[in-house]
Amino acid sequence: MDYQMLFNIVLGAAMSIVGWFGRSVWEASIELRADLSRLREDIPRTYVAREDYRADIREVKEMLTRIFDKLDSKVDK
Repeated sequence: MDYQMLFNIVLGAAMSIVGWFGRSVWEASIELRADLSRLREDIPRTYVAREDYRADIREVKEMLTRIFDKLDSKVDK
């Protein structure tokens, strides 16, 4: 067996490993893109938008303010 044949075998094995690794990374990239797409669809259904949250909290604070004002006016003297 000469050096050229040994070099070809080693290079072929190395390129096979690199090719397998590249394919694995490519498939993971495609899967990641699909997961990101699903996440973009699910986030609006799962989480509350910041503006909606602020509006709801503002309403709660206004209600609490009215309750506290009524309680202050009904303090036993």
